[in-house]
Amino acid sequence: MFSTVSKRSHAVRPLVLAAIVSSCFAHAAHAQSAIAATDLPTVLVTGSRFANPVALAPIGATVISAEDIRRAGATDVNQAIRKVGGVFGRQSLDASPDFSLDLRGFGSNSAQNMVVLVDGVRLSENELSNPVLSTIPIDTVERIEIVRGGSSVLYGDGATGGVIQIVTKRGGADQATRGSLSLEAGTLRSHDARASVAGSFNGFNLDAAIDNQATDNSRANSRFQGTSFSGGAQYALGAGRIGLRVDSARQKSRFPGSLTQAQFDADADQSLTPNDFGSLDSDRISAFAEQRFGAFDAAAELSYREKTVKAHYVSDFGFGPSISDSQYDTEQTQFSPRLRHRAQYGTVNNELVGGIDLLRWKRTTRSDFSAADARQDSKAFYVRDELRFGAAGQGQGQGQGRIALGARHETFDKDYSDALAFPLPANDHSSQSLRAWDLQGSYAVLPALTVHAKAGQSYRLATADENSFRSSSAILQPQTSHDLELGATWAQAGNQLSARVFRHRLVNEIYYDPTIFVNGFAGANTNLDPTERRGVEIDGQWRLAADWTVSAHAQHLKATFTEGVNSGRSLTLVPKNVVSARLGWSPASGSSADLGAQWVDSQRFGSDFANSCTALIPSHTTFDGRVAQRVGKWEFALAGTNLADKQFYSNAFSCRAGIYPENGRQLKLSARYDF
Repeated sequence: MFSTVSKRSHAVRPLVLAAIVSSCFAHAAHAQSAIAATDLPTVLVTGSRFANPVALAPIGATVISAEDIRRAGATDVNQAIRKVGGVFGRQSLDASPDFSLDLRGFGSNSAQNMVVLVDGVRLSENELSNPVLSTIPIDTVERIEIVRGGSSVLYGDGATGGVIQIVTKRGGADQATRGSLSLEAGTLRSHDARASVAGSFNGFNLDAAIDNQATDNSRANSRFQGTSFSGGAQYALGAGRIGLRVDSARQKSRFPGSLTQAQFDADADQSLTPNDFGSLDSDRISAFAEQRFGAFDAAAELSYREKTVKAHYVSDFGFGPSISDSQYDTEQTQFSPRLRHRAQYGTVNNELVGGIDLLRWKRTTRSDFSAADARQDSKAFYVRDELRFGAAGQGQGQGQGRIALGARHETFDKDYSDALAFPLPANDHSSQSLRAWDLQGSYAVLPALTVHAKAGQSYRLATADENSFRSSSAILQPQTSHDLELGATWAQAGNQLSARVFRHRLVNEIYYDPTIFVNGFAGANTNLDPTERRGVEIDGQWRLAADWTVSAHAQHLKATFTEGVNSGRSLTLVPKNVVSARLGWSPASGSSADLGAQWVDSQRFGSDFANSCTALIPSHTTFDGRVAQRVGKWEFALAGTNLADKQFYSNAFSCRAGIYPENGRQLKLSARYDF
């Protein structure tokens, strides 16, 4: 599900990219700033696509720090989002650690209804696949920001469920070389070896990290192996910085396939596809520039990524084995310049942000069952203005507030054809324009209590894969959502409690419907009758004592059809309730412990649009934990997932079938040395 270019093009384009960026940086280096570099905030969040103090985090956002990740023992970014951020995830189909993350109940299409970015560069692409977060070395992550709910004004296509922004570590003041070495080994033939190093001198910051991991997982034929590298260079320019980063990953996976309920009950670890496997190669080069000019801040990212995915399947329908091979090569180029103006009028601060997003995605396919070459160009302009008033418009305190209004216009040009598409030949040579808007506000009604409201419209387009397997000769219509959220946050002395009530009303939701028939065959992608997601989210964090903390996230969600033949029926693969909680202990002695639990309610099987299947995917509760001890520069830890060795599944695409079981208990022992 990706794209190719020639070997010569592969070699030339990164060099051209670097030359263009170097020219831009050289020009920026001559610019002088009217504000000293010391005025830049040191604790940052990326709310308006510019760095802001943590007190001005996006309304209703969850921020996970590097320390939170380390304390929980998360070994990859996807796991950190699930364990610490409380985001529900389903077992991947390829045995990789890249679970399908689901913000606000979008089921099997959850990845297409949220946007994932690394340092402002989209990982989400024009295809039916999950963002591959396992390619990001965990030691490079400074923080993860999770914004739930419609965010298309700033992030465009597919941001109805929300946005996950991964921010890598940026350089600081000049300091000696520092780094870490880590080795982890455990059950299921698992290992994880990591190394990272960083240094700062004369305004330069250099860093590099490498990670090699492997595991057999619980099921037969489900071994995963992956190696990732990330290296970057930054240079301070007064009140700005420029930088270049290179990321590369190589992964191999075995595909254990699905089971029926009877097969799961007999042996949840078995595989009926012992000869299926695949691989992923990914390379990305990204450059960025940030500079302050008086009351203006300018920033831009320019990135180029190549990705190759291969798969090998062996099937037997009673006539002997049938072998099918596929290779998808994709490339994606993104350029995102933007400008911010800040002004203060008494106790009112104004932040005006405007920007352009230019994205080109291309794919070449070599497959026994597809001849699809696809291309999509998108051009977007957005503008957002935020007013902050009361006590200089920043920080916390009674009477302070924020009001933000934003809009986006985006045009998509698609070029796609596949003579082998089934059950209908697929062609898509179209141009579509979409608009998004949002209005947000918050107000501190008490010194420790802030209320907020958000309303807006978000959108997404059908991917190339969805249009190649659609329900009619007409291309799928764009999906739009009218989003509404009301919430309140109480924060005092390091304790915090937030509650949000939300609603998403969708028109032309894009989804795979297994109940429709096309040319006598069941199932195709289509635009559903109107649907709705309605629910409540609660987040809390408390310090029980000097050494003890507890955090929790709970979501109650109802996802239903609101019109049509399925009106009132529940959408599939959406649990009504998900509750996550963590208990942490960190005394001054250097010892630490962390215990987590998650309960996931029952949900409809993936094919059960009519809600007629007499069974549900069962609810389940899982536990994970970690204990660690620091000895000088060393840290030794014992960690475990699914501690109760629960046999369960959350991904099943047919009634009592199409089941992908999740891992059993896994224990790991690790040693880390910091220098």
